[in-house]
Amino acid sequence: MRKTFTSAAAALALVGLTGCADLSPTAQRTMTGGLGGAAGGAIIGAMAGDAGVGALIGAGVGAVGGYIYDQHKQSEQRAYSRGVQAGRSSTR
Repeated sequence: MRKTFTSAAAALALVGLTGCADLSPTAQRTMTGGLGGAAGGAIIGAMAGDAGVGALIGAGVGAVGGYIYDQHKQSEQRAYSRGVQAGRSSTR
């Protein structure tokens, strides 16, 4: 039973991740955070007695963390682009 469940979960994860190629960077980072948080939450929840609740909480926290990380990376990219433009205009 356990082997069947593990195989089904792995197949479902693989199918779910193959449809992510056309996501925006924000969606990719948010989803990655959510999946990582769900996995970590499930592990911690299993130790505490309820893996489902742990996965749910972890997914929420992970998705928020992934979104915040994405906003930070976008801010870095905007600052870099402004610096490049400023450098190009000062050399003319």
